[in-house]
Amino acid sequence: MLWNYFHQITQIPRPSKKEEKIRNYLISFAAEQHLSYSEDVAGNIIIRKDAASGFEKHSGVILQAHMDMVCEKNSGVQHNFETDAIKTYIEGDWIKAMGTTLGADNGIGMAIMLAVLADKTLQHPALECLFTVDEETGLTGALMLEKDLLKGSILINLDSEDDGEIFIGCAGGIGTKAVINYQKEKSPDGYFGGKISVSGLTGGHSGGDIHLGLGNAIKILNRYLWQLNRQMDVRLISFEGGNLHNAIPREASAFFAVPYSEKETIRVMLNHYIAEMEGIYKSTDPLMKITLESDNLPASTITRTDSNRFLNALYACPHGVIAMSRDIPGLVETSTNLASVKMTENQQIEINTSQRSSVESAKSDIAAQVYAVFALAGANITQSEGYPGWQPDLNSVILEKASSTYKSLFGEEAKVKAIHAGLECGLFLEKYPHLDMISIGPQMYGVHSPDERLSIPSTQKTWNWLLEILKYC
Repeated sequence: MLWNYFHQITQIPRPSKKEEKIRNYLISFAAEQHLSYSEDVAGNIIIRKDAASGFEKHSGVILQAHMDMVCEKNSGVQHNFETDAIKTYIEGDWIKAMGTTLGADNGIGMAIMLAVLADKTLQHPALECLFTVDEETGLTGALMLEKDLLKGSILINLDSEDDGEIFIGCAGGIGTKAVINYQKEKSPDGYFGGKISVSGLTGGHSGGDIHLGLGNAIKILNRYLWQLNRQMDVRLISFEGGNLHNAIPREASAFFAVPYSEKETIRVMLNHYIAEMEGIYKSTDPLMKITLESDNLPASTITRTDSNRFLNALYACPHGVIAMSRDIPGLVETSTNLASVKMTENQQIEINTSQRSSVESAKSDIAAQVYAVFALAGANITQSEGYPGWQPDLNSVILEKASSTYKSLFGEEAKVKAIHAGLECGLFLEKYPHLDMISIGPQMYGVHSPDERLSIPSTQKTWNWLLEILKYC
């Protein structure tokens, strides 16, 4: 039943902020199962199921997952995330997608909830299944969740990606966007046009994977252009890279001009640069590809001054882990992601970044550092309101129940952790401060990239574990 629901979910387009089709599916499901539901102003859906016989006096439980998915695809893959179903396949113990993100984040969480709601044989207290919108690009559903919709006292978030681990805390985050205006001038005579691209990087989640040292295509591309600019007159024509604020960029490309006299020099420098980058990223990004091809120059380029300003700003912009936690070994405390660069039609370059930290003051500090970098470049800068972190509670009752049931089922201790990625739990606590919460989920890798894959055995294990937890709530 669970896998049937997961398959159905993969067939429904559900980009962030465009969840109408999956919302309609959930409403139809509730009607078919004769379950009550409600929809709030944000578009969140809550489906309710009465307690099983003998569980009427137990504490009510909220199960929670988000509807939307990260929409990433490999170059050359023809896929419209607003209209096309995800093409899934099985390889060994893994479910994967053909050239796109799979959407197991958080489609598998939704599927588990639907299977619990549909199964009339399960033992459980009163359930409220909360399906939130727009988690991936703005946490809009959690931010706008109304204060008196939910009655339960325990919340189990199903948006984690690590087998046998219980998460009891997460980082807060903020987004920083810089817009650099630029001027154009007539393309200089005697210049050569080159198009350079970086592709084949692993990519990944800007929270959960930021500590892995994965290549950032924007930083790799800019580093080469910045080095060229130190030796010769580089005029940018375009620069594009990355897509989503919470994904480490896998691809980037630029169109630039240099004097014809430097044509051989840039090739030699690129060969050295490729060897250098392959050495640095041989274990994390073995499929990295950097290519350069010539192209005819357009009538105009970005001015020398503005090209310098942009390349310097990108080079100075930090990316990666800023600090590790002093309290929890192995936990990233603070990080920042240089996420995307886009050219707009009105002679502007838009640069999007995101900052995370489990310490509120550190989150503000790294966001201020990024702000300062782009302020020096004369950019127009805006920052989001951000979202709070979720402070761990080691005395949590649901944590104890989840830990004890895991030990009884599998004969080993579950790992109790905090996560650097953002979860909606901190926002839920603002609206419902009484909630006792944990986050669990099956094993996934490559989340937020076309390499996303979901473990079949781990999903079954998580299902069995959740059912056991519900018996003892």
